[in-house]
Amino acid sequence: MSGDEFLTPEEKAEGKSEVGPQGEWNGSGSGGGTEILALRFETHRARLRAVAHRMLGSFAEADDAVQEAWLRLSRSDAGAVENLGGWLTTAVGRICLDMLRSRRTRREEPLDEQPGVRMPEPVLAPVGGADPEQEALLADSVGLALLVVLETLSPAERLAFVLHDLFAVSFDEVASVVGRSPAATRQLASRARRRVQGGAPASDGDRDRQREVVDAFLAAARDGDFDGLVAVLDPDVVARSGAGVTTGAAAVASGAIAFGRLAAVGRPALVNGAVGVVGLVDGRLVSVLSFTVVHGRIAVIDIVREPEWLAGLDVTFLEG
Repeated sequence: MSGDEFLTPEEKAEGKSEVGPQGEWNGSGSGGGTEILALRFETHRARLRAVAHRMLGSFAEADDAVQEAWLRLSRSDAGAVENLGGWLTTAVGRICLDMLRSRRTRREEPLDEQPGVRMPEPVLAPVGGADPEQEALLADSVGLALLVVLETLSPAERLAFVLHDLFAVSFDEVASVVGRSPAATRQLASRARRRVQGGAPASDGDRDRQREVVDAFLAAARDGDFDGLVAVLDPDVVARSGAGVTTGAAAVASGAIAFGRLAAVGRPALVNGAVGVVGLVDGRLVSVLSFTVVHGRIAVIDIVREPEWLAGLDVTFLEG
């Protein structure tokens, strides 16, 4: 990589380059000081935050990882860094890998319950259009189904997939982060890719069609219409939440009938860019449902009920 791929569009238009004619980094190490270093860091913040969010599933944790990357950069010999964007991307990758490993060490799984999936933080916007801040969040997000599947990967698999498949970091660079050979790192990414392809199918891109299918699901759930639910569900549909995983149209339809009370207060919203449903009770967010619609039927339903995620989401724009 030349380093120019990490420049902002404005910098590219001005003809700036991340590296000089001899490949050196044109940053603060040549005497610009901490202020210039901070300015250069800010040009990479959005990309770093995107990397960290794909790794951690939480914007708050992603911001913590990005801040730690800044601290590491400010304590390093920045003048010796030839490719600031690449250095920062791998630094954030290492930080996120450590955070994921620490998270797994702390986790305690109930022995008497069916294990669920650790649900990521959703990104919400109104179906009718988002304001600039919401649009920025949507642009910085990926489908909730993909994030859910990433939560099931090992930390090393997740890092290999995120850095290589989503951000085009070379296997040699990823290998240096995970501490494995490039060949072993390719295998990590390959395993992760198979899991992702099996658990996060590509949703139909037409939002109007998504809305029709989701509206039909809500109407059938509200009416207790089992047959109507089965009609809009893929035979092999998967419903995932922190409480467990349900598979098959009949089982998911039965669960949706029980969900009928919440369906009555559900309203459409964009969830990570796709049409979904939020449950609002007295202005309080109680659930978020994300739907993956494939060939006109619901193939995956991801349900977020985690209070720590829901409490931090602004839903005032959904209450109109």
